[in-house]
Amino acid sequence: MTTRTLAEIAAACGAVLDGDPGLGIDGPATLADAGPREISFLANPRYAPQLASTRAGAVILAQDHPRPRAELSVLRCADPNRAFTAVVQLFAPEREPAPRGIHPSAVVDPRAEVDAEASIGPGCTVGAFARIGPRAVLVAGVHVGPHARVGEGTVLHPGVVLYDRVSIGARGLVHGGTVIGSDGFGFDPTATGWAKIPQVGTVEVGDDVEIGANCTIDRGRFGPTRIGHGVKMDNLVHVAHNVVVEEAALLIAQVGVAGSTRIGQRAILAGQVGVAGHALIGAGARIGAQSGVAGEVPPGADYFGSPARPRGEALRSWMIVAKLPELQQKVRDMARRLAALEAALGARADQEEDR
Repeated sequence: MTTRTLAEIAAACGAVLDGDPGLGIDGPATLADAGPREISFLANPRYAPQLASTRAGAVILAQDHPRPRAELSVLRCADPNRAFTAVVQLFAPEREPAPRGIHPSAVVDPRAEVDAEASIGPGCTVGAFARIGPRAVLVAGVHVGPHARVGEGTVLHPGVVLYDRVSIGARGLVHGGTVIGSDGFGFDPTATGWAKIPQVGTVEVGDDVEIGANCTIDRGRFGPTRIGHGVKMDNLVHVAHNVVVEEAALLIAQVGVAGSTRIGQRAILAGQVGVAGHALIGAGARIGAQSGVAGEVPPGADYFGSPARPRGEALRSWMIVAKLPELQQKVRDMARRLAALEAALGARADQEEDR
């Protein structure tokens, strides 16, 4: 176990220490779980009450946050969340570098091009004319199809499948179980069922892309499905045929994107967002969780709901919907009073006629 002093930790994360610089810390933890030799942080005000009871030896706080207790060491900085990330990295165990070369159990077509500095792990298969770049790592059980390309320093974790002609750029990271280049979902109705539409395109993934576990990115019907440089995808994301995801966009868990949609640079799609085919999401747009998008979302807009609308408009509608039972009861009461009033007026009219 690695122990760091608070002085070392403060230097590593760029914080100002208010406390014992020699206090030994064994690792990071949450405010609720931390012990006297662990460090925690507060970035979300929701967890502020836990500062009163935390057993942590030290906490990272914003610069203007008051010291919770005299005995609790505090590290102050502009961005506690980013600082705590640096702390986690400081304590992260070092991983052994992947061994260069091809494992004896791997099957590599003799026509494939594998760089001498690449690592091809146990049970991997590499097809004809595939290219594996310098320091690329196929951890174990990875399939790289014919004419596929894996860029310099890219890591493919166990069970990743790259179909033929798929390309992934440099410094990528693809987590286990992800499939890139499977057929797009295309069928034409016939008198006897469904006729498969050939999917003859491919997938092009840029540099510095991270793709989570069990994602699927379909090849284009014709031409490529494109994932731009710096895109980050969470687990269980599905990207359909001929979609374009532009640079540095963020797709969070269980997002589904239908064919021929375009997602702009730095757009953020929160968990379980569904996007209809041929939609256009502008650069920097933010789509709230479980929203359904069809049509066009302007650049920089905040959209929410199903169908997705501007966030403020959607939230106002939600408030109205929440009040519907109360409004319904009021309408019923008004209907009863109106019926009683009409009955009284009718009776009075009858009396006047009798006179």
